[in-house]
This record gives sequence, structure tokens and C-alpha cells, in this order.
Amino acid sequence: MPDFLPPWLLPVIGSAIALGFYDLCKKHAVEKNSVLHVLFFATLCGSAFYLIATVLWTGSLADAKCTARDFGLIVLKSLLVSSSWICVYYAMRDLPISIAAPIRASSPVWTFLGGLLLFHEVPTFAQACAMILIFTGYYLFSVFGKLEGISFWRAREVHLILLGTLLGAGSALYDKYLMNVLGIPPRTVQFWFSVDLVAILGAVCLFRAKCFGKHHKFVWRWTIPLTGILLILADFLYFYAVSLPDIQISLVSLVRRCSCIVSFTAGAWYFRDVHVKKKACALALILLGVVILALAK
Repeated sequence: MPDFLPPWLLPVIGSAIALGFYDLCKKHAVEKNSVLHVLFFATLCGSAFYLIATVLWTGSLADAKCTARDFGLIVLKSLLVSSSWICVYYAMRDLPISIAAPIRASSPVWTFLGGLLLFHEVPTFAQACAMILIFTGYYLFSVFGKLEGISFWRAREVHLILLGTLLGAGSALYDKYLMNVLGIPPRTVQFWFSVDLVAILGAVCLFRAKCFGKHHKFVWRWTIPLTGILLILADFLYFYAVSLPDIQISLVSLVRRCSCIVSFTAGAWYFRDVHVKKKACALALILLGVVILALAK
């Protein structure tokens, strides 16, 4: 890697690309479909892929070794993330992807504030300017959403995706605590995180079916397993970056959320979203901010 680039940048960019295609597959999988079943089977496929790949790559399940304390802390992360995903998947079913993905991309705002308060991550002047550009781009996306009849104060779907975004930001801060402060190996976190999610979401599906019955028919789509596999790949690269010394979780989260570039392009082309030119201006601000972040010291 060139000396002028921070070591975490390329893994996070790779994670952002995988995350963008993950959002696209997720939108296709949940559209007019049973959200909880899609979420469970996507997670099951992704976790199975990760476990098989781990055994084939290492020849063992050594990554599963951890203390009872570490296991409990990872379970808490899994509960936090599963809650976030349930909110986001329900919202993604009804919102245009070119609006939903950028709202999700606002999570670095909250991660930045949390990193400032909890880890004392004070940005440099260049980094602060880049963050302002990125935050402005995210704000413009929310403004353009009103042109499509989406009320950011009254729409249930927006409330759900904002709640999921806040929970996701909390998860990002928790990731740094687990891997960078406590020093839990990233592969151990991802191993138990993947297993725990299947158990938690399976239990939620059973509870929902028993207590509330079925509200949407479940239809199997090829994007369901691909959704889980892409998320595993995105998380693998992200966990590696977070485990590196002296990283700033607020910067990592900002760059990772540039996954909205892929989602934006797909929304404009495949889902035929509207107001593409206006949204492209907001996207340009985000890209400019990322470039400054990449070059800032």
C-alpha cells in the first residue's frame, strides 16, 4: 500500500463496495416479502458461508476459542445489531433505495460524536472539513427525500431506519471497544457474532409466527443468500480495519458508509428512482469528503 494512504483505507473501501451491493440485494430480497424470514435466511446463509470458509482456510475452528466474558460481550453486540437490522429491513422494504441508503449513511454522524465523547477522537482541520462535506451531502439527501413525498417527521419507515441507524452507530463504537480496547481478535468476534445472529433471529421468527401469525408471504429469491454472503465479506474487511492500532472509528465509519454510492447508482438504474441529478450533487460532496479524508494527515 502507498505510504501516503492510511493502512485502514483500502480494507474499508472494499467493505464499502461489498456493503453497497449488500444494500442492493437486500432491497431486492425484501421487496413485497416477509422481512423476518428474509433476514433470518440471509443471515443463516452468510454464517454458513463464513464457517465453511473458515474451516477450509484454516483447517480448524480455532477462532471459536474465547473466554466466557468475551462470549457474553459478543452476544450483546449481536443483540444490538439484530435490533438494528430488523428496523432497517422493515424500512428498506417500503423506502426508495436512493433515499434509504443515504439515511443509513448518516450513522457516521452519531459514530463521530460517540468517538469524540468516548475515545477522545479529535479530528484534524482537514478531517473536520471533510466531515462537514460528507455530513452536508447526507443532509441534502434527506431534503431531496421530501420531493418524493417522504416526510422525515411522520413516515414510520423513516423512524425505523433512523432508529436502526442509531443502533448501528452504537454497534460501531462497541466494535472499537471489543477489538481495539479489549483486544478480542476480529475473527473471534465475527465467528460468534455470525453464530449468535442466527440463533437470535431464528428465535424472533418463531416468536413472531407463534404470537402474531404471518403478515407477508415468504418468497425465496436468489438475492437472499447473496445478501448474507456480501455482508460477511463486508464485515470481514471492516473488522480487520477496526483491529488496526490507532484507528479513528469515526473516520472508518464515514468511509464505509460511502457504500451509498453503489446503492445510489443501482437505484437510479435498476429501481428507476427519480431526482437523480439532484441526488448526484449530494453524492459528489460525499465523494469529495472521502478523498480529503484519504489524503488528510
